[in-house]
Order: sequence, then C-alpha cells, then structure tokens
Amino acid sequence: MLYTAFILGLLGSFHCIGMCGPIAFALPIDRTSKGKMIFQTMLYHLGRLITYSLIGVLFGVIGKGLYLAGFQQRLSILMGIIMIITVIIPISIFNRFNITKPIYKLIGKVKQQLGLYLHKKSNKSIFLIGFFNGFLPCGLVYMALIGSIATSNAILGASYMFLFGLGTVPMMALAVYAGNFLKVSLRNKIQKAIPIFIVIIGLLFILRGLGLGIPYISPSDVKLHISTNAKFCN
Repeated sequence: MLYTAFILGLLGSFHCIGMCGPIAFALPIDRTSKGKMIFQTMLYHLGRLITYSLIGVLFGVIGKGLYLAGFQQRLSILMGIIMIITVIIPISIFNRFNITKPIYKLIGKVKQQLGLYLHKKSNKSIFLIGFFNGFLPCGLVYMALIGSIATSNAILGASYMFLFGLGTVPMMALAVYAGNFLKVSLRNKIQKAIPIFIVIIGLLFILRGLGLGIPYISPSDVKLHISTNAKFCN
C-alpha cells in the first residue's frame, strides 16, 4: 500500500501550494544561478522529507503497538474508515473538540523559527525552513499519518511518509520557480477533488484489511499473516 502515499502526495500537492505555497514563494534562495536555485530548492524539500520520515517512524511504532495489541490487519480497515470519516464529517465539528489545542504552543515555536530562517540566506537556513515546515499542521499530512499507522511498522511508516512527501515535490518545486502560477478557479476545483481521492485511498485500505485474495490490493489473511511473521522473525 506504499504506492497510495505517493499518489496522495502527488494529488494533494495542489492543496500544498495553497497551504505551504507562501513559504515556498518566500524561500531565500539564490535566483542569480540556476544551479544554486535547483540545489537550494532540493535542500528545502530534503528538510521536509526528513521531518515526514521521522514523524512516520513514530506513527509506525504506534501502529505496531496496535497490531501487537490484537488489531492485526483489521487495523488497515480501521484506518481506512477514519480516512473516509474525516472527509465526510465537516472540519468545523472536529474543531469543537480542540484536538490540536495542546500543541498550539509548539506550532507557534515552529512558526517563529520559520520566520527567523526566512530572513537568512544560507543553505543551512533553507534546509531548516523545510525541516520546520514539515511540522506545520496540515489535513493531508494527517491523512498520510493515518496511512503510516496502518503499516504497523516503524520503517514502513517512515517510508510511507517519505513517499507522501516525495509526491508533493514536483508541484512545490514548480511553485518555487514559477510562483503563484495556478489560477484561483483551477485551484478551487482541484481542492474539491482531493477529498474524493482520499476516500478512494481509504477504500483501498479497507480492501487490504478484508483479505479478499486480490493480489497487491487485498492479499489474503494467510499471506499477510505469513509476511508479517517473517518480518518479526528477521
């Protein structure tokens, strides 16, 4: 199911332009040299990918704990259902519970660091802008984290988040070079289509958990059980 991470990142990158685009536009990169522009842009994305991977390790470990607690492959079904529910239920309902309130202070510190490094023109600052950018709250990142939990493995969780971040790179890189090149009307249409793709990915996770014997999409319970045991034995 790792391929769903790249697809989510690639399709969701249009959303990323709206959310993180201003940071990409404001990157203090050296625009006098094409070579330096490419190198520094990649440094920015490398910082984001490292952050996503580190977070993926954490959530992969959480998924492994749930697996060992007896959820096993049904964890994939649960994560798929959560993905779909988060799309169907309006965000305003989630905001009533102040779920993210405990981490507001941390987010404030991250934004403060971003502000400091955005005024420094160096390779180190550009890398750190990407690194801290990865910690900013984002609905699509949350969806990817749900997927990393479903992997039930620290390494696979990191891989899932890395591939998600990799999928966002092409459009975000274009944002750095071309600026705000997408019309608002087109961006709005793409934004409306993103929830549909999230639901599709959620359904794929549910199919995987059902173990219907469909190669690559819904392998049988026995195959999943054997492959997982093999990982633990190694």
